Amino acid sequence: MKTYNVAILGATGAVGQEMIKILMERNFPIKELHLLASARSAGKKMWVNEKEYTVEETTENSFDGIDIVLGAAENDIAKKYLPIAVEKGAVVVDNSSAYRLDDNVPLVIPEVNPNDVKKHKGIIANPNCATIIALVALQPLHAYAHAKRMVVSTYQAVSGAGVGGIRELQQQVEAIHDNKPVEVKNFQYQIAYNLIPQIGGFNEEGYSSEEMKMQFEGRKIQSNPELSVNCTCVRVPVFRSHSESIMVEFEKPIDVEKAKVLLKDAAGVKLVDDPVNKVYPMPLDTTDQDLVYVGRIRKDMSGHENALSFWCCGDQVRKGAATNAVQIAELVIQNM
Repeated sequence: MKTYNVAILGATGAVGQEMIKILMERNFPIKELHLLASARSAGKKMWVNEKEYTVEETTENSFDGIDIVLGAAENDIAKKYLPIAVEKGAVVVDNSSAYRLDDNVPLVIPEVNPNDVKKHKGIIANPNCATIIALVALQPLHAYAHAKRMVVSTYQAVSGAGVGGIRELQQQVEAIHDNKPVEVKNFQYQIAYNLIPQIGGFNEEGYSSEEMKMQFEGRKIQSNPELSVNCTCVRVPVFRSHSESIMVEFEKPIDVEKAKVLLKDAAGVKLVDDPVNKVYPMPLDTTDQDLVYVGRIRKDMSGHENALSFWCCGDQVRKGAATNAVQIAELVIQNM
């Protein structure tokens, strides 16, 4: 079996660490593994499959001889280093938002548009976590009846804001329990025992940047330029796994039973839909695995033709970021 030199850009962050874990879980054919991060993290020791690695400072020379780069860094770092990696012959799968809407960069969810990987010119973008979870759940229904409009509310875990978000919720819960002052650093307000209806800045129409991603990215991934999405994104005091309430209006008729049949055998999906017996998707159940759980499927009651509502949950650190990136890398090496 051919093996590849792999570099993780942003290896010490939450998504970077998860990428390493998933590469090992999926037995990605690695020849050499390079863990890249900032000067501050350089020299840190990390154990991978009982082997000790030293984190390297990212420089222009970090990509010499590298075949695959998995990017888990912020936009400014991605824009600075990933074009250099491509110039040196690597194929990049980038989890930042820097290249997602670039017309020359495919935006890929393997369960939805795997063939778009073949269009790459060196960089393939990983979609936003909430977009991935929604579109994996929607794909079998869209393929059958063609989605034209979505109304989405997302309930996004603090780990979507990285390690700092996780620590902040934990520290705030402990502070409140101990009757101590609550410190706010990563979010706009206290997140413990609270909901914050803002992720990203707002545009002139009052929509946040996170809310607009679902429409812009969904159109590109589905090759569905007429897709209309009205989205509200809320940060919730859950450590891991995003949840989403979705109403979809389709061009063709589709009923609840047909939707269940389609979802039951769909790639990347687990149908969890028996509400009478209290069986439905929850973030506790979807954490640390790669399937998107879908349930609470029902006919829309607001008067829209050919419309269904459903609830889905998925681990946004894994399938919403790291696993999706590794799956894309697997598609890349199939075509090398």
